Amino acid sequence: MLTKNQESIQLLNTAIIKNKEKKIDSKFEEKLAHTCQAPAMEALGMAITQLSNDLDISRDQAAILIVDTIKELESSWNDYLLMEGIEKIKENLKS
Repeated sequence: MLTKNQESIQLLNTAIIKNKEKKIDSKFEEKLAHTCQAPAMEALGMAITQLSNDLDISRDQAAILIVDTIKELESSWNDYLLMEGIEKIKENLKS
């Protein structure tokens, strides 16, 4: 039988592993080529041009702004999901 401390450690370890889980695709070149041909890439190209024109900046700068904005969104959601996981762990520990 596990002690309360061991159960907490097990819960934390599971949460850490689930948070870090990523599928590593060994066929990254094929995946990259497929992604580069996706319609979304054409749309991103148009967005880069539009942002460059709107802000009177280079296309390189516009691309960086778009990528940075997407990274900020992803980071915010990662933080939110992490906090949700922490709250669930706290709830489990209270039970």
